[in-house]
Order: sequence, then structure tokens, then C-alpha cells
Amino acid sequence: MRQEASAEIDGVLSDEVWQNLDVASDFMQFTPNLNLAATPDRKTEVKLYYNNEGVFVSAKLYDDPAKIMSQNTIRDEFGQTDYFTLVLNPNNDAQNDTQFIVFSSGTQADALSSPSIGQDFGWNAVWESAVKKTSFGWQLEMKIPYRTLRFPKTDIQTWGVQFRRYFRRERSEYAWNPIDRTKGYEGLYHGKLLGIKDLAPPLRLNLYPFTTGIVNTVGDKTSTDFKLGMDLKYGITDNLTLDATLIPDFSQARFDDVVLNLGPFEQTFAEQRQFFTEGIDLFTKGNLFFSRRVGSAPTGSAELNENETLIDRPSEVSLINALKMSGRLKSGLGVGVFNAVTESTKATVLGTFGNRERQVEVEPLSNYNILVVDQQFNRNSSVSLINTNVTRSGSFRDAKVTGALFNLINNSNSYSLAGEFKMSHINEAAENTTGFSSALEVAKISNQYQFALGHTYADEKYDINDLGLLLRNNFNNFSANASYRIFEPTDNFQSYNISFSSQYKQLASPNTYTGLELEASLRINSLKLDTYGFDIAMEPGRQFDYFEPRVDGRFFIYENFTSFGGFLSSNYNRTFAIDIRSNVNTFFESGRESYAYNVNIEPRVRFNDYFFMVYSFTFDNRINDRGFASFLEEEPIFGERDREILTNSISANYNFNPFHGLKLQLRHYWDTVLYDDFMYNLNLNGRLSENRNLPKADLPNSPDINFSTWNLDLNYSWQFAPGSFLTALYRNQLFTNNDQAQNNFETTFTNLFQQDIQHTVSVRLQYFFDVNTVSSIFTSEKG
Repeated sequence: MRQEASAEIDGVLSDEVWQNLDVASDFMQFTPNLNLAATPDRKTEVKLYYNNEGVFVSAKLYDDPAKIMSQNTIRDEFGQTDYFTLVLNPNNDAQNDTQFIVFSSGTQADALSSPSIGQDFGWNAVWESAVKKTSFGWQLEMKIPYRTLRFPKTDIQTWGVQFRRYFRRERSEYAWNPIDRTKGYEGLYHGKLLGIKDLAPPLRLNLYPFTTGIVNTVGDKTSTDFKLGMDLKYGITDNLTLDATLIPDFSQARFDDVVLNLGPFEQTFAEQRQFFTEGIDLFTKGNLFFSRRVGSAPTGSAELNENETLIDRPSEVSLINALKMSGRLKSGLGVGVFNAVTESTKATVLGTFGNRERQVEVEPLSNYNILVVDQQFNRNSSVSLINTNVTRSGSFRDAKVTGALFNLINNSNSYSLAGEFKMSHINEAAENTTGFSSALEVAKISNQYQFALGHTYADEKYDINDLGLLLRNNFNNFSANASYRIFEPTDNFQSYNISFSSQYKQLASPNTYTGLELEASLRINSLKLDTYGFDIAMEPGRQFDYFEPRVDGRFFIYENFTSFGGFLSSNYNRTFAIDIRSNVNTFFESGRESYAYNVNIEPRVRFNDYFFMVYSFTFDNRINDRGFASFLEEEPIFGERDREILTNSISANYNFNPFHGLKLQLRHYWDTVLYDDFMYNLNLNGRLSENRNLPKADLPNSPDINFSTWNLDLNYSWQFAPGSFLTALYRNQLFTNNDQAQNNFETTFTNLFQQDIQHTVSVRLQYFFDVNTVSSIFTSEKG
């Protein structure tokens, strides 16, 4: 298995080093069928060896050349494409895999994979691959440098290994070592690379210097900015890696899909910044890390003196630097440390007399820290401890959360017991507040029939929102769910899954009933690879909403909410495919005639292997909806309202080859909320009573809303060398929010574009340096 030579990674397989190696073949299908041997016309032959540079793999993938699917996509994006997967697990622990994927188009994907996080494609490594189409199908070569792997320095090692092959046209997947997907994580079914010896982990120091130029234009005002910075990865030990971003630049992170939020809870968005999406599996333990907290809006308020107004309050806090260290030892002990520092942020206040400005600190210099240790054992179980800490200078709020977690699975991988116990501690204005939360679940996790019973609890003082995300606390809920699925095709279906779930909800304090949720769903994959499904949900009887009133101790009652929906997703392998989703819901409640329906239609066209486009149209109509409208003399005022939401978006990709392409994302969102003329009082018994003496015109602010947003991103990316990219971005954005809810779509859209549009153009150049490669060049020249 060990060779001294290094193959040229060109996909040709003519190098002498490949000629006398053992062949891994006899692949077995594990989806949709179990243990179905590959036929000779689709056999796979894999060879592997290693030397001082890395692990080398070649594969011959037999198939009818006319049937191979090869859509060009960007890195880590799965299109309608066949692919081959190499899985390596240097610790051979069945829980921490590194996956390297090569598409028949030549595009790469890579991921970290584990039972707790699934596949994390936010992780990116720099490695080599090449593909060639042949008369018998296609073939490939891969070179995996040791800098991409974490392994100990021991004389003789045993690694876990798996080879997999995916046929997109029928969505079938084969594995070299048979996989039983009816139970257990797939890492349990890896083969072994035995007798690996004389491997010295290299100096793992990778540098990613970058420069970004930015031009912003709004009306007749133009501003420019130029940034220099660097990210780095450093192997502190054989298994621990330090990632750091120095002078961060997130200017090319895409726009958030903003929507109008009428609910009592904050609106949140997915992370767009690569540093915070890559390699964070350890930090997600216990759901205590919501990375958007770092660099979010200031937490403090500007206290105004008499005759002062707030004229400028920054919407976000600048990040000074951030680092994370993580890794897992051969013993199964995982260690993670995260630290970030944000700068002091000030708002501008203007005095109405004399036009004198002053600066008010609304966010001080702050430190965000996470420490986590996670011990894995028995190839399927783990226990974890995690602590998060936010420290703000001065008299601002400080916070920390500590959690203990466990996930225990029996030896046959059929039952699991999982639990979490977490405590939060807040220090604000010299007052300390401590809260508690827990969760416990027992489940059957194997074979066709599966079930779970669970309990979740959080008291009124439990608060993780300085670095985590908790939309609400004060709950004491019990849940149960059951499901039935098939693992092999029948005469009518490729697969189907039926599931039922229920949740009995209470407040933690006082311990009072708040509601019951019942849900059932059906998911079916047809033999033609079309997918469809149905959902029904009910909240029978009276439900007590303690959050919609926005006043502690008050509640709003609604009754017998019922929802029914379904979807159809046609086979994406076709040139034209379509997704259709629809839902209707209503309340069976005396004196209330309220209903809603929505429909989402997404046609998608693959014009050829280079050009692909998806158009999405969503219409959401809610008639006689009821909810919080405003406060009047500290009393919550409710209203009955009609709401219409219209969303149009386009996503298009043109990829010239695996290394450079164009991507367009365009979205327009329009939302109107029109209240009835008269408002409702919320009575102490939770019921609403119409107040004819309170027209909506008498409220402090009109509750009617006309909300419209537009954003466009056009991105060009070129990978001109391994790990090195040139990206150019053009974007614009518009936003309006007023009370002209009766305006139609045409009027709203016209008014939206009567504003000055913000145009942004940015160009970013990032280069990848492996210190080992650079040093070898200088050594060679010196020699």
C-alpha cells in the first residue's frame, strides 16, 4: 500500500505506480435496495496507496457513457451529477469521518461527517482531483494531502475507509464495504486500512491572505474601501487545529431573506460568513452557539437627555478578530475553544438646542468565548460539557451558560437515551439571574418501526441569547412520536415514510396547561423518482398563548386550529422539473371566521450541463387573522387583519467548468397587513372583545403595514489555483416600510424603485499558501 512515487493527478491512470496495486471492487447497493451486488456493466474498481505526500486514489467507474449525468456546479453544490466518495477516518472511531467527493463533471465537494451533525459541507479543504470520460464510463484520480487530515504520530496505524458511488439517474448508491442503513451511523460499516506506518503528521500551517476592494454608490454619493486581511489554519498538535481570521472581511456575504415579523419573537437568519460555518461541529453541542450573535446589533440603548434625539445607531458591531481551536484525540476526546472580540460601538445623539452632537456607547469592547469537551466511546455514544461566556467591558451585561449532555446508544444500535442539563447566569446592573433547562429523550432508532418519548423544560430565568438562540423560555413540555418506513422498494414505491407526533405543552411557572399539538405526515418516493407528501396538524380545544400579548401573565385564547397541506416534487433529472407546495388552515371557533392558504410554485430548468435556473413564486393569504396590534396606555390592543404576502425570486447558475462560473440571486418580497377599522380589547380571561369606541386611527401608530424589499446578487468566482479564488460581486438593495397597506402591487413596486438604489461592487482576491509547499520550493532551489 505504501509507494514512493507520486501519480500525476490528471485522470489518465497511466502512471506506473497504479499498475500493481490491489483492487477494491465488488460494490454492494445500500439504497434504494439493500445488499444488491453491482452488475458487471456498472462495476467499480478502486486502488489506493500512500506516501510521504498524502493518500492517492484512482477509480474506474464502469457505466454507459450516454447515461452518465454530469451537470457543472460550483464546489460543494450537488446537481444532477454522478459522483464518487472517498471516506477516511484516521481515528477509526466510526463517528468522525472526512469525506472527499468527486463529481463526474470534475467538481469537488468535501465534508466532515458524524452522527451528531450529519454532513458539514461548510468545511473546506484543499486537495487535488481529475476526471476523464472513457469508452467504458469515467475514471478519476485523487490526492489527499495530510494537511487535510488529523491523525496521531504512531508507528503503526489503522484507519477507517469507505468507497461509495452514486448514480444520479436512479438515485442509487453503492458501497465497497456493505452498509446496513436500517440501523446505526454509516461509519460503523467502514472497512479498514491496516498497517499504515512511518507516517509523520506534517506541519499544518495554511495561510489565506486576501484583499478586497469595495465601491458603494447611493444617488450621487460614492464611497470606496480597501481591505487587507488573512485567515490561517495551524495544526497545534497532531489532532488539534487552530483557525483564525485576522482583520476579518465579510463584505461578500450574501443578503439575508428578510421578512415582515409580526410575532413576539425575534427574527433570525442563517449564518453567511464562512469562518462561522466551517468546522463548528463541536461548538453546536447543546444548541448554545448562534454565531450571528457575534457582530450583531448593539445590545445597549442610548439614554437621551431632555431635548436630544438619536440620529445614528449602528446596525451591527465590527468584529476585531476571531479564532477557534478544535480537534479529537485518538482516545475519542474532542476539545473545542472559540474566541472572538468585537469593538466598542457608539451611537450619535443630537441636541435640539445648538445642534451639538455627542457619542453614546451602545456596545462596549466584548469577548465571546466557548469551551467544549466531548468524549466519544463505544463507537456510537458520547458525553459532553460545554461553557459559553460573554464578557462586556464596563457596566454592560455579562452572561455565561454551562451544559452537560449525553447520548447513549446500545451495542446493537437499536435504542438511544439522550439528555441535556443546562444553566444560564446573567449579571446585569449588579443583579445576578440564574436559569435552568433540561431535556430527556428515549428512542427506538432502528428498523422500520421507530418511536421516541421526550420531555423538555426551561424556567422563566433561563436565558442563552447573548451567544445562543432561545426564542422563548418558561415551558414544561412532553412529546411523543412514532414512524414507519420501508428500506427497500415495493411494486409501487421506491420508499415511503409515515410519521405521527404529539406535544403536550405547559408553562414551567405557573405549571399550567397551554396547549396540545398533533401532527401526521406521509412522504412517498415513486418508482419514477417523483416525491410527494401530505401533512395534517391540529391543536384541539382551547390553546393559551402567553406570548402574543407581550405582557407577562396575560394570555390569548384560540381554539381548534387545523392545518392541511401537501407537496409534489418532480424528478430533478428531467430537463424541466417543478416543486409545488400548498397549505390551508382554519380555526373551528365560535364567533370567528378565519382561514389562510398559501401556495409555492418553483419551476426549474436545466438548459444544459452548464446553465441552470430556478424561479420561485409564493403567495400567502390570511383572512381575518387575529393578533397583537399595539399598546394603548400599557394595555395590549389586538386587531383582526387581512394579510397578503407575495414573494418572487430567481436563482440562476452558469458554470463554465468546475473552476469558474456566474451565479445570480434576485428576490422581491411584498407583505401587506390591513386591520379592520375597530380594534379589540384583550380581556383578563384571554378572550377578545370588539371595542367600537377604539378605531385604529386612535392608536399611537397606525398598525397597517406595507413592507417591500428587493435585493440582487450577481457573483463571479474563479478558482485559479487550488484553494485560491478571485470573486467579483455586484449587488443592490431596496427597502420600504410604511402604513399604506391599501396600495396595490404595481404602486408599491413603483414607489420602491423611486428611492436611490444602493449599488455595491466588490472584488476579492484570496490566495492559498501551504507552508510545507513553500518551504519545499526554497529547499529545492537551495539544493
